[in-house]
Amino acid sequence: MKIHIILCTFLTLVTVQAAETVKPSQRPNVLVIVADDLGYSDVGFQGSKDIPTPHLDRLAATSVRCTNGYVSHPFCSPTRAGIMTGRYQHRFGHENNPVWLPEDTKQGLPLNQITLPELMQKAGYTTGAVGKWHLGAHPQFHPMKRGFAEYFGVLGGGHIYFPNDKGGAEYTIPLNRNGVDEPQKKYLTEQFGDEANAFIQRHAAQEKPWLLYLAFNAPHTPLQAPESWLEKLTSITDKSRRTYAAMVCALDAAVGQVLDQLETTKQRQNTLIFFISDNGGPNLAGKSGTNFTDNSPLRGAKGMVYEGGIRVPFLVSWPEKLQPGTYDQPVTSLDILPTAVTLAGGEIPQDRIIDGVNLIPFLSKEKSSAPHDTLFWRTHGPKGNHAIRQGNWKLVQLIGGKAQLYDLSTDVGESKDLAAEKPEMVTQLTSAIEEWGKGTVPPVFESPKEIKRPLK
Repeated sequence: MKIHIILCTFLTLVTVQAAETVKPSQRPNVLVIVADDLGYSDVGFQGSKDIPTPHLDRLAATSVRCTNGYVSHPFCSPTRAGIMTGRYQHRFGHENNPVWLPEDTKQGLPLNQITLPELMQKAGYTTGAVGKWHLGAHPQFHPMKRGFAEYFGVLGGGHIYFPNDKGGAEYTIPLNRNGVDEPQKKYLTEQFGDEANAFIQRHAAQEKPWLLYLAFNAPHTPLQAPESWLEKLTSITDKSRRTYAAMVCALDAAVGQVLDQLETTKQRQNTLIFFISDNGGPNLAGKSGTNFTDNSPLRGAKGMVYEGGIRVPFLVSWPEKLQPGTYDQPVTSLDILPTAVTLAGGEIPQDRIIDGVNLIPFLSKEKSSAPHDTLFWRTHGPKGNHAIRQGNWKLVQLIGGKAQLYDLSTDVGESKDLAAEKPEMVTQLTSAIEEWGKGTVPPVFESPKEIKRPLK
């Protein structure tokens, strides 16, 4: 009996200590900033020479820059589904972009998925989202039905940048504030910056920490930029590149205002900031005559499972706890949820696989091992295009093609196929893809722009 009592007391103490690991006063605010279709080398901290991004560079100077930072998909909505759930979106069928159909109850993030804001709310956080949603048009998919207490933005996959410009139905819908339509007032990137600033200021004095998901639609097409920025970039002679660059500059300025607001309200030190793009820059050379984004030195672009489609600028900043520098092990956007929820003192769901991990022990050098042994990518369903990274080895398997093998430690541009020289590695990685695929399902809805061909 005494042994039983002692054991129960010990377990109780362990439970209490675990619950007190993250004290309320130590919990950081969490700001997740997502750019849309940003080229890998189109910001200063990634080496851009023609697009000035002083504010993002300022953020990078106080960040851990993850040089092998990935998203879980090479295009828009599936990546966002992964961010919201911390899971490979292939596990629940969100592998395509949803069609803009407000009456459709299938085209969106499945309702049986637990989201980042839901978990943060349960941990006592105020939750808000500003910007692009693209996770379903039906009212049941609205951000405020998925865990966000506040929302301002555009519910579709893109939008015009200037009020009253022409565009398709999805790109000209009214903006939405907390479920109510609202007209667009100014250049959209600036308006999203204003709304993020207002959220930060509004919640600065409250005791509860906050989560803000700031998802810009910039620099996604349509290529539309303020004349004030275009005038500053006359050294860029290509018209499309210049407009795109101006859009990146406007994004940078909006991020700068957000950083300033955090500093003014004395919240910067204890705010955890993630900055990523949702995928690599697009290559529209076949349509516009120019490839206006720069993914160098990577191969490929948006939509492709080569590095140019999935490796992105990736910053993690928490001045109070993380020393600035670089981190070279592979990390993924799936890591955002478990990192944020753990720091919030919340509970990671135990009834499903969570593929992301808490990055803080790795970025703080408390752990020297790699956060992930293996990362996976897939487009167009179980029989579609696949990629896997295991250590420095990357295998690419395109529809109808032979397996390609690359050593990313010496060939980040994926230019030398080593499959013939390393058949045993091809077999190992192919088997790993097949095993991972057993835990996935086919897409539950088709993309409005599904490409029925290999992406080379």
